[in-house]
Amino acid sequence: MKVLVKKLAEVWSLLVGLAITGKYFLSRDVTVYYPRQTVEPERLHSYRGPIELVGLDDDPATPRCISCMMCAQACPSGCIKVVKSPAPKPTPEQQQAMAEAEARGEKVKKPAAPKNPSGWEYDYTLCSLCGTCVEVCPVDSIRFSRNYYLAGTSPDDFRFNLLARLRRLSRAATPQGDAGAKAAQTPPAEARPDGPSAGGTA
Repeated sequence: MKVLVKKLAEVWSLLVGLAITGKYFLSRDVTVYYPRQTVEPERLHSYRGPIELVGLDDDPATPRCISCMMCAQACPSGCIKVVKSPAPKPTPEQQQAMAEAEARGEKVKKPAAPKNPSGWEYDYTLCSLCGTCVEVCPVDSIRFSRNYYLAGTSPDDFRFNLLARLRRLSRAATPQGDAGAKAAQTPPAEARPDGPSAGGTA
């Protein structure tokens, strides 16, 4: 009896596999013959290109990033480098006010560093596209890009300054219509207005 049950289970597993194969065998061909054809946007919903920063709703050129460093710490490949912005230097008036407050025994509050990072570098040559950085970001500042035209001739072409890229894309997206959208998909190796960093630009 056990042998019969085992055989039936094996046959059922085979039928399930054949049903899945048949479903996709009869479905529409998804192969795109590039460059004679272009990839339709609806086919890119699950595509994982190099990561990119997400800008603020009211200021697309400024990233949502708060320099918490969680992405850099969680990255198993060590391909992310975030540089925190330094605290602004107190003005002479502020220094005098702080000195007077210290003399009175009061607690002095020094100027706080802005949350926005001063540097955000990404080495795509090391990235495994695991998505850990996207998942751990507490402010949803990181996402996968849809840049499937990425190409280069040197490893430096894949080391990106994502702050510069965000500024470039925000400029391209401003009242330029289709031209802005096209610029957003421009391969990094084709146009580098911000120059290569120790991280290049995407």
